[in-house]
Amino acid sequence: MPAGTDPRARGAWLAGLAPVLFVLLWSTGFIGAKFGLPHAEPLTFLAVRFAVVLLLLVPLALLWRAPWPGSGAQAGHQMVVGALVHGLYLGGVFMAIDRGIPAGLAALIVGLQPLLTALVAGPLLGERVGPRQWLGLALGLGGVILVVLDKAGGNLGSGLDPLGLGTAVGALVGITAGTLYQKRFAAGMDLRTGTAMQFLGALIVTSALALGLEEGRIDWTWEFIGALAWLVVVLSVGAISLLMFLIKRGEVSRVASLFYLVPPVTATIAWALFDERMGPLALVGMAVAVVGVGLAVVQPGRRGAKRL
Repeated sequence: MPAGTDPRARGAWLAGLAPVLFVLLWSTGFIGAKFGLPHAEPLTFLAVRFAVVLLLLVPLALLWRAPWPGSGAQAGHQMVVGALVHGLYLGGVFMAIDRGIPAGLAALIVGLQPLLTALVAGPLLGERVGPRQWLGLALGLGGVILVVLDKAGGNLGSGLDPLGLGTAVGALVGITAGTLYQKRFAAGMDLRTGTAMQFLGALIVTSALALGLEEGRIDWTWEFIGALAWLVVVLSVGAISLLMFLIKRGEVSRVASLFYLVPPVTATIAWALFDERMGPLALVGMAVAVVGVGLAVVQPGRRGAKRL
C-alpha cells in the first residue's frame, strides 16, 4: 500500500484479502498430510504438531505481552474450541485417510460443513440465512460433489471401512461445532493467546487418544519434518489465525461457506505438485463452487456488496 494511505482503507484492503489467503493456506493442509502420514500414525502426528505449535506460540505471546484469558471459564472456552476445531476435526480427517477412506470422499463429507453450519446457526446464534445464501450453499455443495466425482472416476468406492467413515463424520461434527462454539462463547479472544489455549486443548485430546489407540510410531525422515514444519507454521499458525479473525469479524454461516473452495483449490495444488488428473467435470465443479461461495458470502446492500 502507498505511504500515507488511510489506515481504514488499508485495513479494509487487508480484510478483503484475508478470505482468499485463508482458502489458499487451508487447502495446503491435505497436501501436507499426504506427505507426512506415511511416516507417522495420524494422532501421534497431530500431537507432535500441536506441541510444536505451542512451543512457538507461547514464547511469542509472552514477548508481545498479549493478554491471556481473564478467567478459568474463558480459558476453558478456548480449549473447547481447540479440541473441536483442531483435535476432533483434524483427528477425524487424518484417521479416515489412514484407514483407507479416499481423500475425495473425506473431503466431500467434511464439505457438508457449511450447510450444517447454516442449518443450526439460526436457532443457536440468531443469524438470518436468506434465500440467496441457501442458493449459494447448495451450488457450493454441488460444485464440491462434481470435483470429488471427477477425482474418484465417478465411483466413490465400496467396501469402505465403517470406522473410517465414522471418523470422517466426526470431523464434520467437530469443525461445525467448533465454529459455532467459537462465535457464541469465545469470539472476543486475543488471537495470540487464544490460539495458544486452543492448541493446548487440541494437544490434550489428541495425546490422550494417541496413547490409547496408537503405538507412537514416527519415522523422522526429511519429508516428514518438512510436512510437519509446513503444517505448523502455515496451517496451525497462519491459516488458523485467519480463520479466527474471519469468525470474529463476520457471520459464521458466511465464513463457513469459504470451506467450499478448499476441495477445488486442493485439487489444483495436487495437480500442480503430483500431476493428479483434473478432468472437465472437476473444472465445471470448481466454477460452480466459486459461484456458490460468491452468492453465499457477498450480500448486496444499498451501497454495494456486504462481505465477511
